[in-house]
Amino acid sequence: MTSDDDEPFRISVIIPAINEEDSIALVIGDLPLEKLDRVIVVDNGSTDDTVERAQQSGAIVVREDRRGYGSACLAGIAALPEATDIVVFLDGDYSDHPEEIVDILAPIQSDAADMVIGSRMNARCEPGAMLPQATFGNRLAVFLIRLFFGQRYTDLGPFRAIRKSSLDQLEMEDTNFGWTVEMQIKAVRHGLRITEVPVRYRKRVGKSKITGTINGTIRAGYKILYTIFRYGLWKR
Repeated sequence: MTSDDDEPFRISVIIPAINEEDSIALVIGDLPLEKLDRVIVVDNGSTDDTVERAQQSGAIVVREDRRGYGSACLAGIAALPEATDIVVFLDGDYSDHPEEIVDILAPIQSDAADMVIGSRMNARCEPGAMLPQATFGNRLAVFLIRLFFGQRYTDLGPFRAIRKSSLDQLEMEDTNFGWTVEMQIKAVRHGLRITEVPVRYRKRVGKSKITGTINGTIRAGYKILYTIFRYGLWKR
């Protein structure tokens, strides 16, 4: 994984996690650690052995007491080495296939893109891995993004990579469920070169804290739609 001048890309992975003791070691273990600068697991208030198992697997653990997916991602960004070239975001529940990071990184490493979204909307998505409410909400969200911003996305997939310099331009703010959609909207507004690559997706280890509950589904859906309309109608 080298840049045009044959210097290695300095790649960091950020994994937000809360109570993922059964999956976090699997996620880290499937990453090509020898090709990465560091793996940062952001503990968002775990009460199990997530922290210990992440550390035992070779990750750096950062604590973020403010609950929320976006809060965890922001804490991970704050912990990045200054010299980071590419940042990868990956969930800690083992629903993604971490070894596919090579596919996520390839368009950036070849200078064909600034941001890459791993799209789960393909035939390789395991049946039942995405609950009906998640599938419907995802399709509605990408439709609205195309309507307001003219960008054709197929997914809001959390498995994604972005140049650190591009990420800095976005000045990310969201602290919870609007994080992924905020990044994708701002990427369009900043003229980033965006592409998607198909990724596999399987049933997560354990129960989802978001789409696995009615309350979580409603809150996530509301925040995603609010974020789209906020930037599409009000925040110009």
